Amino acid sequence: MEPSGPLPPEIYWRRRWLAIGAAVVALILVVWIVSALRGGGDDPSADAAAASSSLTSTTSATATGTAAPSDGAGSGGGGGGASGSASASASGTAAAAPAPGQCPDSSLAIKVSADKSTYPAGQEPEFGIVITNIGNTACDRDLGAGMQQVLVYTLDGQKRLWSNVDCYPNSTPDPRTLAPGEQAAFTVKWSGATSAPGCTAPRDPVGAGAYTVVGQLGNLRSSPEPFNLS
Repeated sequence: MEPSGPLPPEIYWRRRWLAIGAAVVALILVVWIVSALRGGGDDPSADAAAASSSLTSTTSATATGTAAPSDGAGSGGGGGGASGSASASASGTAAAAPAPGQCPDSSLAIKVSADKSTYPAGQEPEFGIVITNIGNTACDRDLGAGMQQVLVYTLDGQKRLWSNVDCYPNSTPDPRTLAPGEQAAFTVKWSGATSAPGCTAPRDPVGAGAYTVVGQLGNLRSSPEPFNLS
């Protein structure tokens, strides 16, 4: 390993280090070229950032849409509304899946809210449903009354009290094309009485207390929103 020759040893050592350095640089260059040719670019952090951006953009979108039929609005009570075949109860029927070619649940978000925090006795609660395209491309989806569902539960979420599809199902289609971040809004009124799938049980008035409302489109469910009956 000791250098030998007519020149001083430090010259031979310097030549060895230069050769080693050149070899290391060449190896790094080869690795970089191979990585580039294999098409790197599948950056999980970049994908996560894009998803976050698409979610943030929905907050500034303007809600559009038409009012859906409502339980007790001009019908003398009952359970119509932005109805659908999906059931959110633990023992309910299977949710309606989107038709082939329509945007999947994963590209949509649904939010439901009550127009008041507390309703006095005799006043019908009104619920607003907002469906948002959180994807990055325009999306076609049937948002008709037959594809939506609004459900009322006890505050703990353990007991299903009412669904707008139980007694007055509605299959009228309402195809929409939603641009990224665009929203469609609907409203449903509740008469304040209980219901069961197929309207097979007596409809009893719901007493004063705290409850939650949930919206559903296909298999997509909103977070529960609390409200009160006094």
